[in-house]
Amino acid sequence: MNNIVIIDDEQIIRDSLKQLFELEGYQVECFASASVALSRINRRFEGVIVCDINMPQMDGLSFLASVKQFDSELPVVFLTGFGDVGIAVKAMQMGAYDFFEKPVSEPLLDCLQRAIEKRRLVMENRALKKTLASKSAPGVRILGNTHLMKAMIEQLDAIVDTPVDVLIEGETGTGKELVARYLHDHSPRSEAHFVAINCGAVPLELIESELFGIKRGAFTDAKENRVGKFEYAQDGTLFLDEIEAMPPSMQVKLLRVLEERRVTPVGSNDAIELDVRIVAATKVDLQGLVDSGDFRADLYYRLNLVKIPIPALRHRKDDIPILFKHFSSIAASRFHRTFEPLSPGLLHKLREYNWPGNVRELRNVAERSVLLGQQNALQHSSNANDDFSIDLSLAEKVNFYEQSLIEEALSRTQGSIKSTMDILQLPRKTLYDKMTKYGLSRARFIDTQEGE
Repeated sequence: MNNIVIIDDEQIIRDSLKQLFELEGYQVECFASASVALSRINRRFEGVIVCDINMPQMDGLSFLASVKQFDSELPVVFLTGFGDVGIAVKAMQMGAYDFFEKPVSEPLLDCLQRAIEKRRLVMENRALKKTLASKSAPGVRILGNTHLMKAMIEQLDAIVDTPVDVLIEGETGTGKELVARYLHDHSPRSEAHFVAINCGAVPLELIESELFGIKRGAFTDAKENRVGKFEYAQDGTLFLDEIEAMPPSMQVKLLRVLEERRVTPVGSNDAIELDVRIVAATKVDLQGLVDSGDFRADLYYRLNLVKIPIPALRHRKDDIPILFKHFSSIAASRFHRTFEPLSPGLLHKLREYNWPGNVRELRNVAERSVLLGQQNALQHSSNANDDFSIDLSLAEKVNFYEQSLIEEALSRTQGSIKSTMDILQLPRKTLYDKMTKYGLSRARFIDTQEGE
């Protein structure tokens, strides 16, 4: 976050400041015009601005006023010439971070260090508020605290407000429709329809009319107009699952719709303008199908503008406890049964399993544990006899039991260290040491009411 933007209409000033700041380890970008710099800066800028006051076209005060309109917390440090002190004082009243007279001196470097640190804290606070808001807002939740899931959620949040189409890749059971619904529910389109269609489940002779709609009289049985999925999803999101199963003849027509953003119902000559976000999903390697000639390359590249890969459960096993608890809690409520915390022995077996059915299979196991008891939860899982038959040593049983008690206490207290200390009757240092031993983060338990 060591970024500094220099704005000064004098080349020699820009060059000397750039050299000075880079020697101090900063990343520096220079602009001769405040208006040009303004077009390159937004609320996501993670740094500090060093700006001259007297400049042609847009002066420093006008620049500061414009900056404050979109980010009142962005630090702007002014450099002033002789006789500009009165103006600099006015700048401070307008919200400037500080000002210094030319030529620059050592105090400026100290000021920049403080301003950089302040900007870092501001950005961290905004990120935290955004996270908390997303957790409390209505809509789909995605559970996961592993680095793979955090990276995926960050990628989703980066595009959620954009109109860009998305391609989701993931094995069966990883939650592709859940990710598509997350994009819809957290976007400006959330008030409109989310429309899902499985391209492999619609008969070939019906898929065109399903997607594009039908005009009355298009064929013998078409006695009334029928709205297609594209039109029904107007202003919302259309989810095309198993896009790899779309017939070649329809791939051509789909490509045209995506490019023109217009759809023509079967039997009609009038095209309908579309404002729809397309989210496609596949469980196979589409690039491989393109290479083998089984999927159109132009459609693939059109869909592949933003790709969201969903990690398989076997690659994010640290998420198993929180997922299992979530699914078990839902099942206990639905089936009117008592919720039973995950036992150390079962947790060990769940971690050892390879999960070919991914999260969907884990949900089945969690629901079965509520209905039949944890001792019978795995009896119908694929390869259960081979993968779930591992016995625990005494030390492993003790460790797993201790870890499960700490996780349960942290979950009950929503991550409160003091309350967890009281429940477990542990000193603070001992609790922290054990959390470190088992890789437990307090942040993971602050809000566990999410969905997968």
